[in-house]
Amino acid sequence: MDNRKKGSCYEKLAAEEMEKEGYTILEMNYHCKVGEVDIIAKDKEYLVFAEVKYRKNAKTGMPQEAVNFKKQKKISSTAAYYLMSHHFSDDVSVRFDVISILGDEVTIIKNAFPYCFG
Repeated sequence: MDNRKKGSCYEKLAAEEMEKEGYTILEMNYHCKVGEVDIIAKDKEYLVFAEVKYRKNAKTGMPQEAVNFKKQKKISSTAAYYLMSHHFSDDVSVRFDVISILGDEVTIIKNAFPYCFG
C-alpha cells in the first residue's frame, strides 16, 4: 500500500474515533494554497483543526512528536486561511488537536499546541 493510501486509511480511522468522542467531521484533507489539514471538525463550541500521525511502533518516536513547530506553523496558517475563506467571525473558538496512532492505539490529544504565527 502506498503512503497516500495508508495515510487516508489512518485519517479515516482517526475521524471514526473522533466521531465516537462526539466530534462532527466537517472536512477531510482540506487543501488550500497555504497548506493542508487532515481533519477539520466541531467539538462542542470549538472548531478543531486536527493532524493525524501514525507510527507502527515507538522505535522512531511517538507519532505526536512528528508535529514539530514548523508543522504547527503550517497548520496554523492553513487554519487562518480556512477561517478567512469560510467567513468565520473573529470570536470563533479554535483548537488544534493531534490524533496519535501507535500501532492499533488511537489517542486524541486535545489542544496539542497553540496557534503559531510568524
